[in-house]
Amino acid sequence: MSELLEKARSYEKAAIHKVSEHVRPVFHFSNPVGWMNDPNGFSEYKGEHHLFFQYYPYATRWDSMHWGHAKSGDFITWEYLPAALAPDQEYDNFGVFSGSAIEDGDKQVLIYTGVAEKALENGEKKITQDQCIATGDGIDFEKCTTNPVITSDLLPEGSSSEDFRDPKLWKEDGRYYVVVGSRSQDGSGQIALFYSDDLKSWKLGNILDQSENKLGKMWECPDFFALGDKRVLVISPQEMEAEGLEFHNGNNAVFLLGDYEKEKMQFTREKVQSADYGLDFYAPQTMLTEDGRRVMIAWMQSWDNAMYPADQPWSGMMTIPRELSVQNGRVYQLPVRELENYRKNVVTYSDVCIESETVLQGIEGRTIDLELKLKGTEYGKCRIKLASGEKHYSEIIYDRKDGILTFDRTYSGFRRDTISTRSMLVRSCRDVLKLRILVDRYSVEIFVNDGEQAMTSLIYTPQSAVGITFSSNGKVYMDAVKYDIEAES
Repeated sequence: MSELLEKARSYEKAAIHKVSEHVRPVFHFSNPVGWMNDPNGFSEYKGEHHLFFQYYPYATRWDSMHWGHAKSGDFITWEYLPAALAPDQEYDNFGVFSGSAIEDGDKQVLIYTGVAEKALENGEKKITQDQCIATGDGIDFEKCTTNPVITSDLLPEGSSSEDFRDPKLWKEDGRYYVVVGSRSQDGSGQIALFYSDDLKSWKLGNILDQSENKLGKMWECPDFFALGDKRVLVISPQEMEAEGLEFHNGNNAVFLLGDYEKEKMQFTREKVQSADYGLDFYAPQTMLTEDGRRVMIAWMQSWDNAMYPADQPWSGMMTIPRELSVQNGRVYQLPVRELENYRKNVVTYSDVCIESETVLQGIEGRTIDLELKLKGTEYGKCRIKLASGEKHYSEIIYDRKDGILTFDRTYSGFRRDTISTRSMLVRSCRDVLKLRILVDRYSVEIFVNDGEQAMTSLIYTPQSAVGITFSSNGKVYMDAVKYDIEAES
C-alpha cells in the first residue's frame, strides 16, 4: 500500500466517528468525510452491491481525487470500506478520476482515468488523461504494471488527449468492452468504444456517437447498455445551452436511445431524453443486478450551482438508486423496490377536495415516501409545500392548463443568490397527475406518472421544518399515501 493511500485510510477512519448519523441523510448514500462527486464502480461483487466514488477526504471541496468505497446488501443501508485508490503513480499523480468496476472470476476489476501533470521543456505544464486498471479482492487493489492500458493515441486523429476520461467497463461473450468520454476534432463530445480480450491490449472499435456541437461540449461519464429491445447510451454533457424545458444551461445528464449492431459496434441514435429535470443531478452510472434489473445512481449536486453548509464535515450525496425500464419509447425510472422494506407508519387519504390551504393530519416529515394522485379539471394550479416551517418551505407547483411542473426552493433557507427554480413539461395526461415524492432531510426527489420523468433537488432547510400543506385555485381531488422511512443504522 502506498503512503498516500495509507494516509487517506487512516484519516477517514479517525474522522468518520466525528460525524453524527443524525446529520446524515437517512436513506441516501453520503460520503464518510470530505468531498464526493461522481459515482464510480457501481457493480456487483460476491453477491453485494459496491459503490466507489470520486473522493477527497481532507476537505469539503474538490481537490486531488481518490476513490472512496462502500458496499450494501440492499441499496439503502451502506457499509463504508477503506478508500480504494489514491493518486500515487506517475501516470495518475494529478488524480484518479472516474471509472467503473466489474466482477471477473474471483477478482474485482477497476478501470479509472489516470490524470498526469507533466512539465514541458518551456516550463509549461501539460495534463494528460489515460485509462488504467487495478484489480483486487473487494478491499485492497493493485494497479496494473502496464498502466495506462488505453491511451489517447488510440483515438481518431485530432481528438483531445486532455479530455479523455470516465471509462465504463463490461464483459460480454468473453470479451471486454469499455466506453470512454472524449472530445473530437471539432472540440465537442464523442463516446469511443474500445475492446480487449485480456484487459491489457485494447483496440478502438468505433465512435458510438458525437455531439457535433449540438449537445454541449465534452461528454463525461458515459454508460452503454441494453434496456428492453433498445440500447441506451448515457452521457453527461458539459456547457449545454438551454433547450425549452428539456435541457438547462450547463451540465446535464442525457439518455440517448437507439439501436446497436454488435458486430459493427455501431450505435444509431433515435431519441434524446433528459435523464432528470431537477436542480441537482449529474454523472449517472448503472449496474446490472443478479436478478436482472438495470439500476442507476447519480451524484446529487450541481457543479455550477453547488450548495452545502459550510460547517458540514462532508459534502456529497447520491440519488436513491433507481430501476430503469423502457416504456413508450422513453426511459422510465423508479426508486429501487428495496426502499419499500423501510416504510413505516402509513397514512392514507382518498378523494380529499383541496382548494384553500390544507393540512392533512399525519402527512408531514423529512424522511418520507409520499404518493399523490391529483385528479380533476376544475383547477389551474396546485401547490404542495414541503419541509415547511415558520419561515421556510420548498414548493412543488403543477400548472394543469400548461402541463408544467415546477420545483421551487427559493424559501428553503439558502443564504446565497443561487438558482432555485426549475420546471418541466409533463408529458402524460394532464387531468390525472401521479407524483411519488421522496424527502430525505436535505433532498427532494420527484417521480412523475410512474417514473416517466424525474426531478432531483437539494434543500438545506432546518430539520425542524417538517410541515406539508396543499392548496389549489379551484377544486382538485387528491389521493395521498405517506410512509415514514426508517433506515438509520
